[in-house]
Amino acid sequence: MVRRTASSEGWLQPIDRVAWLLMVVLLVLTGLLLAGGDHASPRVREFSWDEREISAADRAFLLTFSRPMDRQSVEQNLRIEPPLAGKVSWAGRRMAYTLDAPAPYGTAYQVTLQGARDRFNQSADDNLLQPFASTFKTRDRAFVYLGAEGDEAGRLVLQNLTRNEKTILTPPDLGIFDYEPYPDGDRILFSAVDRQNRADDISPFLYTVTTGLLPEAPAPALGEAPTRKPAQGDRQPQPAGIVQLVLGDKEYQNLKFDLSPDGQRIAVQRVNRQNPAEFGLWVIEPGQPAKPVPTEPGGDFIIAPDGKTLAMAQGEGMAILSLTPEADQAEEGKPLDFLPKYGVALSFSNDGTAAAMVRFNRDPNNPTRSLFLVTNQGQEKELLTTDGSIFTAQFDATNTLLYCLVSTRLPGDLYIEQPYLVAINLKSGIRTDLLKLPIQRDIQMSLAPDGLGLLFDQVVADEEEGAEGVAQGSDGRAIATGRLWFLPLPLNDDGNPEKTAPQALAVAGLRPRWLP
Repeated sequence: MVRRTASSEGWLQPIDRVAWLLMVVLLVLTGLLLAGGDHASPRVREFSWDEREISAADRAFLLTFSRPMDRQSVEQNLRIEPPLAGKVSWAGRRMAYTLDAPAPYGTAYQVTLQGARDRFNQSADDNLLQPFASTFKTRDRAFVYLGAEGDEAGRLVLQNLTRNEKTILTPPDLGIFDYEPYPDGDRILFSAVDRQNRADDISPFLYTVTTGLLPEAPAPALGEAPTRKPAQGDRQPQPAGIVQLVLGDKEYQNLKFDLSPDGQRIAVQRVNRQNPAEFGLWVIEPGQPAKPVPTEPGGDFIIAPDGKTLAMAQGEGMAILSLTPEADQAEEGKPLDFLPKYGVALSFSNDGTAAAMVRFNRDPNNPTRSLFLVTNQGQEKELLTTDGSIFTAQFDATNTLLYCLVSTRLPGDLYIEQPYLVAINLKSGIRTDLLKLPIQRDIQMSLAPDGLGLLFDQVVADEEEGAEGVAQGSDGRAIATGRLWFLPLPLNDDGNPEKTAPQALAVAGLRPRWLP
């Protein structure tokens, strides 16, 4: 047997020589790169609000860079015009800018960045960021109201303040009961009766009507879950005034309804026409028929921000119910929680961590009502008490201010309530009385999504008994007409709204509501 050795065949095989040669070449190239550095200028790869239209729910944008940046140089050179105060946070090559308050609606903004530097290449002349500029805008400042005069009477009307346009949305044969905008502002959910084909029936159907608006939602910011789908991702803009039926009333009469903040569920209170004892809550989900919610009958209700739970007056308190009992593994027919102290839930904070609730103080000698802030951690804080009514409470977008429409009883033998608007700072507890309103019960307010003002109506009741007006008041009398007012809400240095004079709008209408 012949034994081969390394010396007899050569120390390296041909394939080994090629491998070693490649290794040497790669080492040389690596050394050259390390010595010379990367001479490509850093740049902004992505801006999450680039050419987008944002809403009050969009509170932070992302800038993604091609290379690690000197963070201080980025923060010092970032410009937003008009200015928007905010805070900066970083995660690797991504920078998030979180606004202190919602960007005012109806405004276009420009974002620029130049002069920022690469983190690891401070000495080179080409380490400056390529100049960056982009734009975004906020949604139009717009609201919907129930028309009170002329061709608008009894119809939903869209008033676009940014474009100075007015659009009648619903046909004249539909008598409007109530309505709520969808979160994208592209549709309105409303209840109405067909006065032409169902004149003898006052049971409303549920409909939607398009507004002609369809904003494109920006991408979520750093660590933020998407709050909604990009509106133009799966839908095309539609002209205003397209009405679609959502729910009829062949077997059940539709009463109160509520739309979830994400627009994915509708809760409806219904009663069986043939068996009035069959009374309860139903839920409608996209592409599915209405189905009953297994629970005891109750009173007023409101859907929580998660869209999956609901607070309803039930028995001697507030029941927190699941609208998806199977997904939540909730016991059928049983509430997730029960708050025995409270009789009405007025609103939830935007993040769902707190709610404004009313407690009825049943003192026979001095019956009063108290407004409480109730958190999901079980904390309770009394905000105000009145011997009148607590009609409405709305959180601002920062969840630090609560705007309330309340009343107090005037002295005298006749029971008369004086309504007024107040604001409560939830951090400091400071209460600001904003405006005393005309004496009336049928009054509604709506806080602008950017928190810069609120709308309220002033109704005029028809004194003739049995008269047919635009709508019906809580006392059963017909409402002949109404006027809309705007109250600016500038904040002082302590973050509390200042008292200002209301501005009369040249609009004859009722029940105004801002588009989100």
